Amino acid sequence: MILKDIEVKGIMTKSNLPVADFSVNPYVGCAHACKYCYASFMKRFTNHPEPWGEFIDVKHWPEIKNPGKYAGKEAFIGSVTDPYQPCEKKYERTRTLLEQLKGSGVSISIATRSKLVLRDIDLIKTFPNARVAISINTVDEAFRKEMDKGATIEERLDTMKQLYDAGIKTTCFISPIFPGITDVEAIVDRAKDRCNLVWLENLNLRGDYRVVIMEWIKKNHPELEGLYHEIYSKKDRSYWTDLDAKLRAYAASNGMPYVRDDDSKMSEFGEAPIMSNYFYHEEVKKSAKKKDVN
Repeated sequence: MILKDIEVKGIMTKSNLPVADFSVNPYVGCAHACKYCYASFMKRFTNHPEPWGEFIDVKHWPEIKNPGKYAGKEAFIGSVTDPYQPCEKKYERTRTLLEQLKGSGVSISIATRSKLVLRDIDLIKTFPNARVAISINTVDEAFRKEMDKGATIEERLDTMKQLYDAGIKTTCFISPIFPGITDVEAIVDRAKDRCNLVWLENLNLRGDYRVVIMEWIKKNHPELEGLYHEIYSKKDRSYWTDLDAKLRAYAASNGMPYVRDDDSKMSEFGEAPIMSNYFYHEEVKKSAKKKDVN
């Protein structure tokens, strides 16, 4: 792993994501080296010749002097890196960020697949409406090891439980869903007693990792080659439409609200977690842009 310290002018970047005002990434690159990581496109802008997952730039920024200017805004921490990847234990850039923003009135959302986030529970709880999403896309540990170097499945589920029990709004982020491989219902069955929200996101192949994933499917699941060709070459959306209907029925049978492409109900948590479907990415149906709650 190649680590380098870099100086940056600031850490809070205005975001075009619908879920946050600011996108915050304390590192460039990620040691979890997920084969399906969309953030690998960052190599185009950072001039790193190393393969994705083999370099990390540790960001150092000027202290945030007036954090109160972010009051009422929302910051998403970890949009293109895992803020709690292993080097965070030593460098504490994410913890430093949280300490600088503490008491500012900014809301935070954190995405990670690491149990190290538990270190900062007390600090995270000081933020209004703090949310932590734990990424998990399989209950098969062998498949998990093939795809990423993050925490084990059991560690992620335990992390989710500890966050949830601590009163932090917790999301089970089932992403990416691999057609024919990811058993969404099995994951929800394991997670529904330890999260407030289940986010569902499809495998969206683009960029350099498309070839990597398609070659992996060809070698390890040749029986799925035809399905992947239909979805990713012919742009056939029927798999996602059928899965959407199946999961809607599953949610109904488990007393879980089912929301499509909409996060507006996050403040209305009940006893059962909300399932939120982001399969469509505003591509399959125009109705995906509208609130759709049953």
